[in-house]
Amino acid sequence: MSTPDRLVELQVTGYANGGAGIARSDGRVAFVDGALPGETVIARITDDSHSAYMKAIAETILEPSEHRRPPECFAAAAGAGCCDLSFVAPEYARELAGSALADVLVRIGHLDLDALPAPSIEALAAESTGWRIRTRLAVGNDGRAGLRGRGSSEIITVPCAAPVSGLLREVNALGAAPGTELVLMADADGNRHAAELSAPHFGKGRNRKPGRDQHRRGAQRTRSARSAPRTLRHLEGDELVQHRVGTRTWRIPVNGFWQAHRNAPQVYTATALRMLGAVGITGEVHAWDLYGGAGVFTAALLDGSADHGFTVSSIDLVDSDTDALAAAAVTLGDDAVKAHRGGVADALASLDRPNIVISDPPRTGAGLSVVDGIVAAQPEAIVHVGCDAASFARDVGRFAAQGYRVRAWQGFDAFPMTHHLEAIAILTR
Repeated sequence: MSTPDRLVELQVTGYANGGAGIARSDGRVAFVDGALPGETVIARITDDSHSAYMKAIAETILEPSEHRRPPECFAAAAGAGCCDLSFVAPEYARELAGSALADVLVRIGHLDLDALPAPSIEALAAESTGWRIRTRLAVGNDGRAGLRGRGSSEIITVPCAAPVSGLLREVNALGAAPGTELVLMADADGNRHAAELSAPHFGKGRNRKPGRDQHRRGAQRTRSARSAPRTLRHLEGDELVQHRVGTRTWRIPVNGFWQAHRNAPQVYTATALRMLGAVGITGEVHAWDLYGGAGVFTAALLDGSADHGFTVSSIDLVDSDTDALAAAAVTLGDDAVKAHRGGVADALASLDRPNIVISDPPRTGAGLSVVDGIVAAQPEAIVHVGCDAASFARDVGRFAAQGYRVRAWQGFDAFPMTHHLEAIAILTR
């Protein structure tokens, strides 16, 4: 095995889901951050603890790809963990994302791509910068706010290129205390709203074992601490931020969930309606909106289904976020919608049998119990949404293994300048 931190010359031949270039060294696969297919690079090995593969980061590009360009995001270039592909031409980045999605659909989902067109990745905007309407910044001991470094606790104060205009304006003047996080969200009119999220309590880890296990447990404690309830202090704007999709308006807490890309809610809802109409859904239907949050898909079904040949007579909206469901109740105000607060897997058995299901789980995916619960209800059509390619492939593959056929799918460049993507598939029995 090679020694960690050793420099090696590598020929990059492929691209992996997760954004790394693929090369081979010492008979093993090397995943190389910052490298593109066709490039020759000098890379520094960062993880050499696996027998089948190693991880590395490109230090010097000896033979650059024709698709490489100067980084659009200076924060990422300075080491921030934000726009990991800002050095790639957007069209080529979408091509790479499409190939990575196709790979996991076959390898993880066990799907036959020959029966369907290869998934394409659609841009949500003409520009790859200025798309993000919400972000969090860490506040250092000096009171300056910035993004955390990639794989480190360092705070990079160089502004990221992804947020919409004005979101990062004079953030240090907002007065967030050292050790806290600064939560920023732009509303439908581009106005900024800001709050301070109290510092997470990490506690004292009991695991003192050295090596990879200690690192893993430390990362788990960090995630747990940051997701635990914390105090919110408003610094600028309103406590509830206004967003619009179609003719409806939502008011979401400044630290609540809303799609990061300013155009995503309109595009995703339009895509779901178009897909449902294309597979021949007709008449009056009952729908499930699972992981439905504030009810954006529910609103689209109520307002737009008639234009696609069917009518939604009733909807079960399921989510565990109390604030999101409260926002849905205010915006929807419709007797046809029944909201259920709690875990999706626990709620399914109590819901009326659906004709159609929209499932939009978090990055971890729906998982076996939810997929199996949906299949047991035997809906005519399922619209499944995923923001992680591997989780999406796993879920769609399990639907397909139980008698549902993928009729169409579409990928979206929902997080430009990064390797992340959003994907939507429609399946019918």
